[in-house]
This record gives sequence, structure tokens and C-alpha cells, in this order.
Amino acid sequence: MTINHDLSIRYEKLPVFIYNDQIEASAYLVDNILNLLSLKESQGKKLVLGLSSRPAMIPVYELFAHAYENGRSFKNIVVFGINEYYPLSRNEIQSHYRFLREYLFDVVDIPASQIYFLDGGIPRSQVARHCADFEKKIASYGGIDVMITSGMGSNEPGSPYSSRTRLITLNTNTRISAASEFFGVDFVPNYSLTMGVQTILESKTIYYLAWGESESKAIKDLVEGKVDESHPSSFLQNHTQTEVIIDHAAAADLTRIATPWLTGPCNWNETLTRKAVFWLCRHLDKPILKLTARDYNDNGMSDLITDRGPFSKINIDTFNSLQHTITGWPGGKPNADDTTRPERALPYPKRVIVFSPHPDDDVISMGGTVARLSQQGHILHLAYHTSGNIAVFDHEVTRFLDFLQEISPVYGLDQQKTRAIFEQAGKDLSQKKPGEPDTQAIRKVKALIRRGEAKSACQYLGIKQENVHFLEMPFYETGGIKKNPLSEQDIDIICNLLEDIKPHQVFAAGDLSDPHGTHRICYTAILKAMEKLRQRPWMADCRLWLYRGAWQEWDVADVDMAVPLSPEEVVIKRNAIFRHQSQKDPAMFPGNDPREFWKRAEERNHNTAVLYDKLGMAEYQAIEMFRLYREGMKI
Repeated sequence: MTINHDLSIRYEKLPVFIYNDQIEASAYLVDNILNLLSLKESQGKKLVLGLSSRPAMIPVYELFAHAYENGRSFKNIVVFGINEYYPLSRNEIQSHYRFLREYLFDVVDIPASQIYFLDGGIPRSQVARHCADFEKKIASYGGIDVMITSGMGSNEPGSPYSSRTRLITLNTNTRISAASEFFGVDFVPNYSLTMGVQTILESKTIYYLAWGESESKAIKDLVEGKVDESHPSSFLQNHTQTEVIIDHAAAADLTRIATPWLTGPCNWNETLTRKAVFWLCRHLDKPILKLTARDYNDNGMSDLITDRGPFSKINIDTFNSLQHTITGWPGGKPNADDTTRPERALPYPKRVIVFSPHPDDDVISMGGTVARLSQQGHILHLAYHTSGNIAVFDHEVTRFLDFLQEISPVYGLDQQKTRAIFEQAGKDLSQKKPGEPDTQAIRKVKALIRRGEAKSACQYLGIKQENVHFLEMPFYETGGIKKNPLSEQDIDIICNLLEDIKPHQVFAAGDLSDPHGTHRICYTAILKAMEKLRQRPWMADCRLWLYRGAWQEWDVADVDMAVPLSPEEVVIKRNAIFRHQSQKDPAMFPGNDPREFWKRAEERNHNTAVLYDKLGMAEYQAIEMFRLYREGMKI
């Protein structure tokens, strides 16, 4: 455990390094590893690494590959994999070994004889001996020099501190979280081979990586919580050479970020003032205008009154700033004073593009606002970045193709041909292993299923069919979970659409924690496209609004626009989501939350309305929230 004398980090029991993004953080880590490798080589030794197969590791492995391309050899590195599903062949696409092989072993020159991995394909009778031999092999190299991970292997809650490499039963939550890798929780193995807690903690140095807002609570528990067997990662607090490396989003719940006034003096700007006042309201369960000077003083915020007071002025200013985020006119209200409104009145009607990473993110996250924009006469376009085809169950294909053959005689179609199509699809699907890419034809059918659902939802919301755009960005079209790198071709597709429409408003997904990272890639593509077009005259009058919905919600202190929904509008939003039938009962990739997306969205939107009510605003059924993008903003 680290004892911090810097008061701003006094709640933190581990050293934490916060970077702007995962690329910058990974570069720091890779520099450290390569420097240590050089030191080991100068001593005639090898560098022994313990490596994880979690997605957080990808930027690290990509930088290793880049270093190799620039002449850095990795021949003096020894690798031990942390864990592996059991039973599972290492050739399966979900195998942790295969993950590392594709991202690292196949692209750098680590000798195969220096790669050691737990084997998910061995007979059960040999597992105990295999795990014991794995421990002996680690010891033969003098232990692991550096462990790079974003978890504690497969050590489940309750794993003892003294545990060694072993077979462990995966709990239900772990299997649900892994469902996206296996295209359904039913295909997730029940067991895993994993290094034990003590095995991991015997590493000389440990780097713990985390990116994105979905990791923020886990990071707070890891860094500021108690050491507890129910949270195996907390044992890292007992390791003297652990560094936690995270981006700003993953740091959001740390005390020094979430409530810095509890750690020492603050620079009280308008944003931090709002954040502090809203926190105080929730902490005391009081509306803004009922806060007193004593409330501020008793909760570490006396400096705020000194700097920006008196307290009554702080209350009124904060109340007004929150009230001014609320609007029933997300495209701006024509012929109205827009001085305190979040969106300008003119021009009217506005040209609007709503970008949606998958064909349903739009209605899940901002379906009520889409309905408002349509009803209020704006020139509304919907643009779907990807086909979303990997999120369609195989039985949906069977159902649609069976319908095709059944309807053939009604419209005089070639019944023999439609029957052959149905039978071939059945054969292709029956021969496919869980998670294996579909044939090109099946992928196209799945894409068309999702396209049809999106068109149906748009029609229901009154959006013209010619204003619905399916971009089918190439980075996504691999047929599997692993995607291609974002390319200029992807960015140019967005540039072309923007140039064609010249929008006054762009709405884009700002929740970046979907299971496969597609939202983050799409968001990056939009920013790169708008950067390429920034000198265009129409860009001076274009605003980028960011929404969330299926995975996270904005902190109310960060919100620039809040669109209230009536009970009737909540039903409209729900019905639009229901048009995406292939994503119901349940969705293919639910993440850690097994509920259907419409239930998550309704609860999130309702909770936002309740929060606004508790802060002293009018009472609404639901609210959708948005942030206005500002240059250089990190989310």
C-alpha cells in the first residue's frame, strides 16, 4: 500500500497515472517495457512478462508491433499468459492464446519456445499437473518481471490471497460479460484456467490498465476501497510495485476527480461550481435553492463561498444554469429569444444528421429527441455507421428465409430457388462454430434484417426514406468481433455525407463503452471527418451534440441540453425501439446488464427526470441529455 503525502491523492492507496487517452498511456508503458528490456539485455538476461488478453491491452500490443517494425527485436522476451477459458481449444477465436497470437506473437519475433500459455484443450484429468508445471516454469525463470493486466485473471470474488494457478468456475456475471465474445451466454465455457492471486502478486512489477467510463467505478474500488476477497483486484494494494495507468474517463470516480473539494483547495470555475452544488444537493437530499451557508461549510466547500459567494448567489446562478439546459425544442425554437436557450433559434428549419453506430443506438439513446426534431419540421437525416450484422441471432436468418420460401408462390417467385437458398443457409449455419464468422451471404442477410428494422423505426418517426443513410463503414465488415483499423476510406464516407448535407446540427454517440468498442471508433471517425472539413464555410455554423443511452448517462453537471419527454413521448420512443425486433428478448450483446435496451433507456431517462426534480426543476416523465462538443474535449 502506498501512503500519499500529497493531500489531493490521500484517498488513493495505489499510485495512479492519468493520461489524456489510451494511446498516450500505452506509449508511456511501452517505453518503460522497452527500456527494461534493454537493461536486461545488457545484463545478458531475458525479460519475463505476464500478459493479459483483455481489449484494454490492444493499444499496448499495437505499439509493440510498431516498435518491431522500426527495428526493435523481442527475441529476449519470455511470455506467460494469465488465463484461458476451459474447455476451449487455443485455435478458437475466443481463446486468449489466439488473441495474443493475432495481436502480438504473429507480428513480433518472440520465439515460440519462450511463450507459455495455459492449455484449455487438455483433458480434465491432467489439469492439476498442468497448473503445477506452469507454476514451476515461472519459477524456473526467476519469476515474472512485469505483469501487464486489466484484471486479476479469472480469479472470481472469494478467491483466496494464497491461491495459485488452478481451474476455477466462472460465475454468472463473468459469463454474461463474456457473452459478446461467444455470441451468446449459452456458449461461454463454465470454467477457466488462471494464475492465482498469489502467482500474480509475486510479479516484481504490475501495471494495471483501464480505459473508458465503464471502468471508473472498478478503478475507484481498486484504488480507494478496502482489501477484500470479494474484490480480488484489491489485493494489489498489498503489492509495493503496482502502477495503475488509466485515461480521464476511467478516473472519473476517483475522489480527486469526482469531488476534488474534499481533497484540498480548488480552482472554482463555473463547471466545477455546478458539479459541487449538484453533489451537495444529492449528498444532503436538498434542492438547489434550499442549500444554506452551513451546508457548504460543513461539507468542505467554504472556499467556494469565499471565491464565488455569497451562497445565495451561487444557488441562484446554478439553478438558472441548470434551468437553461431544459428545452422542448432541440433544434432551436423559431421566432423566440434564444439568449438562454441551449440551441439557437435560426436558421429554421435546420439540416440535422443523427449518426448512429449501430441500427438502434439512435432510438435507444435519443428516440424522443429524434421524434421532436421530426415533428418540429427540421430536415432530419439518420446515418447508420455499421450494418450491425454480427448482433443478429442465427434463428432470425432462418425465420426470414423460411418466410421467403413460404411467400414464393404468392408472388410467383421461383420456389425451387428459394427452397435451395433456405437449405443452403441452414447448412451454413449448422456447420458454423459459435463466434465463427458467417458466410458472406448470411452476413448480408443479417445486415438486411437490421436495415429493414431501422427503416421501419425511421418511418414510424416520420423520417423520409431518402434521408436514411446506411454507410456500411469498412472497418466493421469483418464478420467477427475483431474489427479492421479505422481507415481513410471510413473517414471519407462520413466526409462525403457531411459535404452533401452541410448540417447545422450533428448528433453522435458519446457513450464509448459498448462491448466491442464500435462506438469509440465511430466517434473518432466523426471527429476526424469534421477536422478535415473544418475550413468549409458551412462548418462555422455546425454544432456537434453528443448523446448517451444504452451504456452510460452524462453527469448532470456536464449537460448542455436536456430534452424532457412526456409519458406519450416515452411510449413513442419505446415503440421505435421495438421496431428493432432482432435486438429483443434478449439482445445478442447485452454487456453486464441483462435487461433489454428499452428497459435500460426508460429507467435511465426517468432517473434523469427524477434528479432534475430533486434539484428543484419542474417534474417530467423522462429526460434525454446532451453535451455540446467543444474542441479538445475529452469524454
